[in-house]
Amino acid sequence: MTDDTFIEGPLYEKRKKVYPQSVHGTFRRIKWAILCVTLGIYYLLPFVRWNRGPGLPYQAVLIDLPHRRFYFFFIELWPQEVYYFTGLLIIAAMTLFLMNAVAGRLWCGYLCPQTVWTDLFYAVERWVEGDRRERMQGDKRYWSFDHIRKVATKHFLWIMIAWWTGGAWVLYFDDAPTLVKELATFQAPFIAYLWIGILTATTYLFAGHAREQTCIYMCPWPRIQAALTDEWALNVTYRRDRGEPRMSVKKAEAARAHGDVAGDCVDCHQCINVCPTGVDIRHGIQLGCIQCGLCIDACNNVMGEIGRPGGLIGYDTDINMQRRREGKAPIYRVIRPRTLIYAAAIALVGTIMLYALATRSTMSINVLHERNPLFVQLADGGVRNDYTVRLLNKGMARSFAIEVSGLPGATARIAGIERQPDGRLIVEVGQDQTREIRMSVQVPPAQLPKSTVNVEIGSTDVASGQTATARDHFVPADR
Repeated sequence: MTDDTFIEGPLYEKRKKVYPQSVHGTFRRIKWAILCVTLGIYYLLPFVRWNRGPGLPYQAVLIDLPHRRFYFFFIELWPQEVYYFTGLLIIAAMTLFLMNAVAGRLWCGYLCPQTVWTDLFYAVERWVEGDRRERMQGDKRYWSFDHIRKVATKHFLWIMIAWWTGGAWVLYFDDAPTLVKELATFQAPFIAYLWIGILTATTYLFAGHAREQTCIYMCPWPRIQAALTDEWALNVTYRRDRGEPRMSVKKAEAARAHGDVAGDCVDCHQCINVCPTGVDIRHGIQLGCIQCGLCIDACNNVMGEIGRPGGLIGYDTDINMQRRREGKAPIYRVIRPRTLIYAAAIALVGTIMLYALATRSTMSINVLHERNPLFVQLADGGVRNDYTVRLLNKGMARSFAIEVSGLPGATARIAGIERQPDGRLIVEVGQDQTREIRMSVQVPPAQLPKSTVNVEIGSTDVASGQTATARDHFVPADR
């Protein structure tokens, strides 16, 4: 059996360059505010200082790889506490799902780094080359001196923004003022220059050239969110029941004068002209639509100019589209099982993380029983077991008293540590350090257990009385 069905035309559509037009309105102002806040935090946060005490870094947010620490203002995380990052990832995923359930691709339209940096690059482009019409005309006379000058200026500014973007990223991994001085004097480590180069190139490529292609072809989220959304989610929607049939202002007035139906859409294409991905929202929700709301601003501006009410394009639901066709009033259900489940998951994980953070200890102890040999038979008939004990101190330099419990008659010894006059074994551990010690536990023959027993090795902060314990076992000789 043969198939006579063929696909006509190319399998890949050549890119059509998008020239977004500037627009003013509520959603544009929201996007400007988010851009300023998010980029301000990203670029300036490394320079914020936070006093943690002597010997500790003064940078508020720092990923200290050499010392294996993550500092976030008053929070200090160790590698053993990577579960906090797991919790943050879960919260981020649930927040993304919640945003999608409430209003579609809110993340894509307002908060995605690709959107934010592309917005900034578009702003620079408009400032240098002019708005949509000027840029389109400039591309037609590509080899004119004025056009080459503007394009060169634009790309220089883009590269500077991309360079500072890469530079800001590496500042989170070392003391920012110090690293800036080292970078300026070419004394910084090679790895810093390498990552600045990589991030400069990727920012310049994605925000300056790939732009909407990243959203349409590279990003997996549009495909994922389409499977997660439902008919109650708000999406940027063209209200066909009000806008159709489309016609010019004069033709619409004439049609209404004759008692014919005329839609409010005047087919001005302003909603297309302002779209950063070149989408015609009048064709419905599409993969390229990032739900940024700029088409809403453009349409409302046009409606205001021709004396018609706004809202021809707005955030709406599939349910309401159907209800309007049936002559019913719109209804909205932001709170529904889907959103409640996502919100509950965020609250649960957040509560667990806060509780773990509030009750976590600044010290811990780990014990590892020596395997070769498991025990040592002493000359007097007693038995000795050896252990490797690791003490972890997440605070200032402290002294820990080490003791063994759960084994009557046991005597503990630590290599290189002499007993205090009161009989305690005191181990000093430096600030934000770990210390590994070798400890032996000896039991006289009269008190040897008949079989393997569990023992508890504890450490107590001499100053505060805070304790940490670890369990292991004591192996007697074969009896």
